[in-house]
Amino acid sequence: MRAAVRSTSLALAASLAACAPAARDRGVSPDAPLPARMKVADAGAGRAVFRQCAACHTINEGTGDRDGPNLYGVTRAQVGHNSQRFGYTAALQSVGGRWTCARLDRWLTNPAAFVPGTSMRFPGLRNGLDRADVIAFLYANGGGTPDCR
Repeated sequence: MRAAVRSTSLALAASLAACAPAARDRGVSPDAPLPARMKVADAGAGRAVFRQCAACHTINEGTGDRDGPNLYGVTRAQVGHNSQRFGYTAALQSVGGRWTCARLDRWLTNPAAFVPGTSMRFPGLRNGLDRADVIAFLYANGGGTPDCR
């Protein structure tokens, strides 16, 4: 009886796996340098990963802030200054400069490690291809063409 249950369970798992979308082989490791990951980045896949961010952030032009600022055009903005209405922490405002692909990659890896004192409690995205996809998605939403050499 146990063998029959195990066999049925394995068959069910295999059939469910067959229904799942196939993982795309991009030919680039998630740990590859950022420029290599950005060459295969997919803004559509980034939209799907961004759903994790949507609990706190909006992305459409003209929409308001939530617990985090609206991110439309963030890739052209100074760090900690994209939204005039959002109350950024002094830690984030003190970073200076503009968001770049490299800075976004570091931020998305672990916001608290990149900017100690930030109020963002997101633990980060461990997968480098997910980060590249989100960066591509952010550029596609008010940021123009990424220059991530």
